[in-house]
Amino acid sequence: MTEGLFWYDGYLFENGESGAGFLSGPNFDTAALRFGASVFTTLRVYGQDLAHPMTMWKAHCDRLTQSLTYFDWVQPDWLSIYQGAQQLKAHYLVLRLTVFPDGKVWITGRNLPPCLTQQQTEGVTCQLASTDYQRSFPRHKTGNYLACWQARKQAQRAGAQEAILMNSKREWLETATGNLWGVAQGQWWTPLQTQCLPGLMRQRLQTLLSAKGMKVNGSPWTRAAVAGFDAIAYSNCVVGLLPIHTILDRDITLKYNVQNASLKALQRQLASLTEEKSMIPEMS
Repeated sequence: MTEGLFWYDGYLFENGESGAGFLSGPNFDTAALRFGASVFTTLRVYGQDLAHPMTMWKAHCDRLTQSLTYFDWVQPDWLSIYQGAQQLKAHYLVLRLTVFPDGKVWITGRNLPPCLTQQQTEGVTCQLASTDYQRSFPRHKTGNYLACWQARKQAQRAGAQEAILMNSKREWLETATGNLWGVAQGQWWTPLQTQCLPGLMRQRLQTLLSAKGMKVNGSPWTRAAVAGFDAIAYSNCVVGLLPIHTILDRDITLKYNVQNASLKALQRQLASLTEEKSMIPEMS
């Protein structure tokens, strides 16, 4: 994998390389850096193919378009963005597309988390974050991600790998980087979508479960509700569906079964889609 490449406003750069195009973009005098005024999406490129159904390229672009429309910002040149992503996908498995209010786009790349395969099998530990940590515009991925970043940093200092955000009622909403899932007696549960980011992997998993005739129950996640779950996991487009074996809540530790049959079956079904181009249509 090549290190240090990025794409900005129609040009490919290497870190440390100065260019007139980049210097006129996300510099120290932009609303993006002063206020976090940007929207972004993070996608995993399967088979180095933007058209792979699991890459969900169109769905990522559609979600960005919806956010840009909501904020009344300039729509970018989507063909140019596609060409930039095509250049970077040969070097990175994960791409992040950041769109600024003026319609300019910054694409960066990275590799998968080094312990991802192990974590998908063994699970991770999460810590409940303070209710002070609230995402601004929770239904949009904005550049102001301080609450998520800080919550995750505090969780890591406590020995956890991820943080779980809550509202003022201490209802669980989502993790710092993904959507929550719970299993109770073979039934699937997820927090109310109106309070959380409408994750694309969340939509994909709902589609898979619906195809099996299984209903996904959406309701507030109170302490009483989560105490009844047999297993808990979180999802995003990079990690897929990641089990959670331990949750730290101040002086209380909650344990969950990462070998739960329903959880493992959904993981296997999701993994099968990454191995070949399935016939599942793109989501818009």
